[in-house]
Amino acid sequence: MDPGPRARRSELRWPGLRSVYCWHPPSGVVTVSAEQQIGVSFAEHHGVVTESDGRRDRFDIRPGDVFANGRSRVYWSEVTRTDELVEIYPDDALLRAAAGSSRTPEIEPLRGVRDAVVLATASILKRAHLGLTFVDDVRAGVLAHRLAEHVVGHYAGLAPSGRAATGRAAAGRAAAGRLDRVLLGRVADVVEARLGDTLTVEDLAAAATLSPFHFARAFKASTGLAPHEYVTSRRMERAKSLLLGSRLSVPEVAYAVGLSNVSHFRRVFRRHTGLLPSQLRTAGSDPPPPPGRLAGSAS
Repeated sequence: MDPGPRARRSELRWPGLRSVYCWHPPSGVVTVSAEQQIGVSFAEHHGVVTESDGRRDRFDIRPGDVFANGRSRVYWSEVTRTDELVEIYPDDALLRAAAGSSRTPEIEPLRGVRDAVVLATASILKRAHLGLTFVDDVRAGVLAHRLAEHVVGHYAGLAPSGRAATGRAAAGRAAAGRLDRVLLGRVADVVEARLGDTLTVEDLAAAATLSPFHFARAFKASTGLAPHEYVTSRRMERAKSLLLGSRLSVPEVAYAVGLSNVSHFRRVFRRHTGLLPSQLRTAGSDPPPPPGRLAGSAS
């Protein structure tokens, strides 16, 4: 008897943070989000239930949604679809350094937030877990510091260390050379709304009210991904959802995510997921290739 697809889990240790990649089919088992976690769902769900501190909520999840919790654990149930997610655990010492405090800041609860910085970081780490890209300790450290500063500034009620002294920015605004949260949100909204259209750096720069040159530099400094890398990542995640959740043909899926050259779409999709579109659809609910260990150290 075929036991069906099995869950896969990969845990890696990086300078400044720990990341966990999870893929699992629906099982009816209650899962738990640990303390001080930032998570990104790469799957779509309807009617998921969470319980934390005596509160019970039911809601839908969009691919790319960001979740977080502080010192309270969150219990998840009624997950009826195959799940794929990345959990990120910044080191307490890194959070304290970002806050300029001797006490570890507590990450506030988040549910279904759109956040380009967190999403880009999780996308990079996900590809590293799957063995599709190489992330060395230097790049991982940059990602960790950027994420800690972002989390402390936006989701812990504190301004990152040194901002008041230098006069650069108060909490909620970006450091010099980066995009603030409002502008990043505008750009991310444009990307999500126009994944099926032709998108240029000029279009994205206009949303941020910057020249294309300054926008490209600021966006990468803010998220860790160049604008075209971010757009491609979102397109391939949308394509994956369409391949698994619709009856569109592969060419139709390619057109739906803004790529008119089907051969190019297949190449990009394989580079992003490790599978050709037809292989993903044939596999159906089977898990992706075994997670790779090109960087970091497995815990």
